[in-house]
Amino acid sequence: MAEQRLPTLIDLDDTDLTLRDPAYDIGNRTVFDSEGTEIGEVDGLVIDESERRVRFIRIGSGGVLGIGQTKRLVPVEVIVGIEGKSVHIDRTKQHVTDSQPYDPPLVDAPTFYETLYGQYGYPPFWGAGISRYPTP
Repeated sequence: MAEQRLPTLIDLDDTDLTLRDPAYDIGNRTVFDSEGTEIGEVDGLVIDESERRVRFIRIGSGGVLGIGQTKRLVPVEVIVGIEGKSVHIDRTKQHVTDSQPYDPPLVDAPTFYETLYGQYGYPPFWGAGISRYPTP
């Protein structure tokens, strides 16, 4: 039986790619939770290298002027609204802060992504039952 090969996820900033539709560029927008509490800012997008689709938003919070920020990934499926300079998700701030911080040199990628999707209650995008994709 062939081993399942997981897709490679990369930071959009580490590529020469750009978003086809500028409306999908949600960088530097403030992220609010389901209760209207500010969580942090979108400081990056993580994409599926082969399908070239955004799979996670990277949220930076804490720190001063970007230094010392904690980075966390949130699956795009939790986005419920994008308006002006705001991104709204369907989870609480506590839910997001309970997730493992994102530190690429230190994560076991397949396990990290599978655990993250499990925490948010969605199947991984590479498996059966792929969920909805948000629109701006």
